[in-house]
Amino acid sequence: MAKCYSPSSSSATFLSSSSLKHEEPISRRIVIPKRRNITLISGSYPSFRSRKQFELKSSNGYPLNAISLPDGLSGKSSTEGPVENRVKDDSISLLEPGNAKSTVSITVVGASGDLAKKKIFPALFALFYEDCLPEHFTIFGYARSKMSDEELRNMISKTLTCRIDNRENCSDKMDQFLQRCFYHSGQYNSKVNFSELDKKLKEKEVGRLPNRLFYLSIPPNIFVDVVRCASQHASSANGWTRVIVEKPFGRDLESSGELTRYLKQYLTEDQIFRIDHYLGKELVENLSVLRFSNLVFEPLWSRNYIRNVQLIFSEDFGTEGRGGYFDNYGIIRDIMQNHLLQILALFAMETPVSLDAEDIRNEKVKVLRSMRPLQIDDLIIGQYKGHMAGGKSYPGYTDDPTVPNDSLTPTFAAAALFIDNARWDGVPFLMKAGKALYTKGAEIRVQFRHVPGNLYKWNFGTDLDKATNELVLRVQPDEAIYLRINNKVPGLGMRLDRSDLNLLYKARYPKEIPDAYERLLLDAIEGERRLFIRSDELDAAWALFTPLLKELEERKIAPELYPYGSRGPVGAHYLAAKYNVRWGDLSGEDS
Repeated sequence: MAKCYSPSSSSATFLSSSSLKHEEPISRRIVIPKRRNITLISGSYPSFRSRKQFELKSSNGYPLNAISLPDGLSGKSSTEGPVENRVKDDSISLLEPGNAKSTVSITVVGASGDLAKKKIFPALFALFYEDCLPEHFTIFGYARSKMSDEELRNMISKTLTCRIDNRENCSDKMDQFLQRCFYHSGQYNSKVNFSELDKKLKEKEVGRLPNRLFYLSIPPNIFVDVVRCASQHASSANGWTRVIVEKPFGRDLESSGELTRYLKQYLTEDQIFRIDHYLGKELVENLSVLRFSNLVFEPLWSRNYIRNVQLIFSEDFGTEGRGGYFDNYGIIRDIMQNHLLQILALFAMETPVSLDAEDIRNEKVKVLRSMRPLQIDDLIIGQYKGHMAGGKSYPGYTDDPTVPNDSLTPTFAAAALFIDNARWDGVPFLMKAGKALYTKGAEIRVQFRHVPGNLYKWNFGTDLDKATNELVLRVQPDEAIYLRINNKVPGLGMRLDRSDLNLLYKARYPKEIPDAYERLLLDAIEGERRLFIRSDELDAAWALFTPLLKELEERKIAPELYPYGSRGPVGAHYLAAKYNVRWGDLSGEDS
């Protein structure tokens, strides 16, 4: 089976623990620009993974993993002084290209938490199952809980599934995977514990070029402690070190900027991978392919033909055990400011120069900076209340014992956003996100303008919206792309019908779609940053929402109550009507 992983596909910045400061001159870093090979196969997805092996060599002829000595420092080993002044002997050894075999050590910090158990370890196993991890890798769980290697393996094994193609060798692969998993117990702010972890990692890496990935599956208030200890005491000496940071990235522009500044005391921007798992969704990945590789869509992608764009997220359950966490953030911070805004930026961006990560992220930042500041009049917030249906009682948000009885935290929000540039001037982008609604799903709806002088308008009466073409990208569940068109019903008369040109993924592509975490973990290992959030991108996103969030909290605006399992607050319909729009997911015509 062809390997998914190749060192050649990495655009990594190789840094030792002696070169983690972001102030380091750029001339001292060695970077491989990433270019992906794209192979188009009839009836299949484009393949972006590079499988061609080549020697890692810099432009000056030295091996990529050799680290230049800062001026005025000798090669003598030192463990004293600030991190930027420490240089280890093995960080400057010249490794002959082609002779050194590499290894990847993946440390899941917060290994005993739900996210690690339910998402991260299963995603790593799926990558191993598909031979997408490098030949030599090690996984370490790190948490405060006391646990042996065997206990970690037992815990992990309960969440691993042989879901991929139901192949017969899955149990054998699972055993092989678990033998690569180890555990280290320690405090998140302990230099000693991370030094002990470093020793264990070196035992597994012996004789190989060490690369290290840390996944921070922990609360944000301890991000900086872990990054400080990991960078100073457990980073790779002469390979790369990368850190995946889970959201939330702060609560507003100020706290997000502060977090970024602290992280950059110990890491460069290229080492920080801010993960938003929605960017790893198959349909979000396909968004740029749909637009930029299909001539039929590209000319229509502007205010000239598109009347409005809707980004809709709904869950059919409440907070259910996460009330304490959720009440500190709310639906706007939890969903809209990151997931939906990221999708909007990908949807609305101009054509990038290339598929290179920086080119794509540059265009996303331009979109975010072109957006009009959000106004309180363009926002509707709601909170679900208790409800009886079918003889069953559904609790309200404040019925959660971890939520204050007088909480004003919104569990639903709808907003109208505008991009003030030449392509999108005047087009409303409507966002809607909520919990405890009537259905679960996420989708992008593009409603096109009415046909000028429509010859068949008499078939639709005065309601021209019924004749509007609509492109829908259903992100989840049942991934699909469908285009709603007007069509003549077969027969002798002239009767029109709205029909769907439907690409249902499970019908067209029987192979199971990978989980978003699988894609993003593999990208982080390969050094592909296209689907991760850059710091200036994060700043622009928070700048858009922070004034609105502060106004909501200062004015203590009460959310509109809506029943658990309903379609949400009535105010959302008035917001859409304000811009002569109807919510597409409430039409009753969904595929």
